[in-house]
Amino acid sequence: MVNRLIDKYYAEQPELRHILVTHSEQVRDRALKIVDMHPEWQVDRQFVEEAAMLHDIGIYLCNAPKIYCMGEHPYIEHGYLGAELLRSEGLPRHALVAERHTGSGIPMEQVIYENLNIPVRDYCPVSLEEKIICYADKFYSKSHIGEEVSVSKIREHMWKYGHDSVIRWDTLVELMGETH
Repeated sequence: MVNRLIDKYYAEQPELRHILVTHSEQVRDRALKIVDMHPEWQVDRQFVEEAAMLHDIGIYLCNAPKIYCMGEHPYIEHGYLGAELLRSEGLPRHALVAERHTGSGIPMEQVIYENLNIPVRDYCPVSLEEKIICYADKFYSKSHIGEEVSVSKIREHMWKYGHDSVIRWDTLVELMGETH
């Protein structure tokens, strides 16, 4: 199912497909390590694997030429656009991961206050699976494939989005059991 969807939307864009798949595999692998470290959480491992591979499915609709995205939408929209796509494919749980993985989550108040170009609603991860993938995603950039960012560098980067973003990140770090 995952490969079929990636092929459906990325077959004509081999460079972008490579970036998407490589990034998503990195996120998937880290997310699955976290799942395996926490059997007490009893999360749906197969769902985490699939959703990690599909969390960025909407990037092709956005304009980010550095990573071969030649769509029309601002990059901030990739999460909700990917969610719409996944809902249309009959994957509502996967859609929530796509919608809620950006940054350390984007609360509705921030969408309104910063007048973000996304529908007004809350984009913070809710389920444990969503939190795991949101967290794992931060370690790997699509513009620097193969590199892993440290927890502290991610925290430093989160300051760009405000104190609340850093607090949400620190909460995810603590939940996953990593140190600052």
